[in-house]
Amino acid sequence: MNTFFKIVCLNASVLTCLVLSPSVMAAKQYVATPAQSSWKVAVDTPLECRMIHAIPSYGEAQFTSKAGKKINLDFELKMRRPMGETRNVNLVSMPARWMPGEAAEPITQIQFFKQFDGYVGGQMAWAMLSELESGRYPTFSYNDWQHRDKMIEVGLSAVSFQAPYQQFSICLDNLLPYSFEDIAFTVLHYDMDNDELNKPSQRRLAQITDFVRYSDDIDLVLLATYSDSTGGANVNQSLSERRAKKLEEYFMSLGLPKNRIQVEAYGKRRPIADNDTPIGRNKNRRVVISLGRTII
Repeated sequence: MNTFFKIVCLNASVLTCLVLSPSVMAAKQYVATPAQSSWKVAVDTPLECRMIHAIPSYGEAQFTSKAGKKINLDFELKMRRPMGETRNVNLVSMPARWMPGEAAEPITQIQFFKQFDGYVGGQMAWAMLSELESGRYPTFSYNDWQHRDKMIEVGLSAVSFQAPYQQFSICLDNLLPYSFEDIAFTVLHYDMDNDELNKPSQRRLAQITDFVRYSDDIDLVLLATYSDSTGGANVNQSLSERRAKKLEEYFMSLGLPKNRIQVEAYGKRRPIADNDTPIGRNKNRRVVISLGRTII
């Protein structure tokens, strides 16, 4: 009987033992040896953090978190050979060889779907990080879709994990607290008779700036500027054009080419509120910024 499954059935939940049949199934194991084991922070930006771990002869493990209002973490098990059939999978925290007497502990049960990489999200992904930090090996086990009488065990080694994990944790702390969807369509406002945004809008523009500066897939910026009806039509049109030109130059200074920035100055046309009131005029003195990006 394979040692791994002896431990699981003696120490883990009854549910795990019911799913596995260690007495009749041999297991093929994929896990980096201590000499092979390496972790690397592959992406470290305010928009995304990604830590990877190679699993010899099997594929790669990836932990990823992205900028957003909510804390998030995704784990993907990238396979060299996609799953040929959907399989029920047990995720178990295994003690390292240098932890004699410690029990295996079940984390969760999931499914690996046909033609897709393995995925674990949310709290269970955080639990996997916690087990690795403790020196344990999160391990997936499932029935081999090519050989039904064999089990596949895929382990994540905790060797050489700590230093990259610290870098990954710092990256998580520095993620922007908003996503592309939060800034993709934004309305900003101007002070009266001025091409300067008001203070709240300047702070909002700073958020957009941070995202654009670190993103390499934003390929279109649409700028539409408007004025209130104070002054003549020519004056309002000229003011609207100055506002548009200033923002166009601003986005170009962030590295966006001119042909990726589309500008329209509407002057007092297309008001969204009553120009007879101060509140309405304030709403009409605006710029609408729309961002587009390439989805890879």
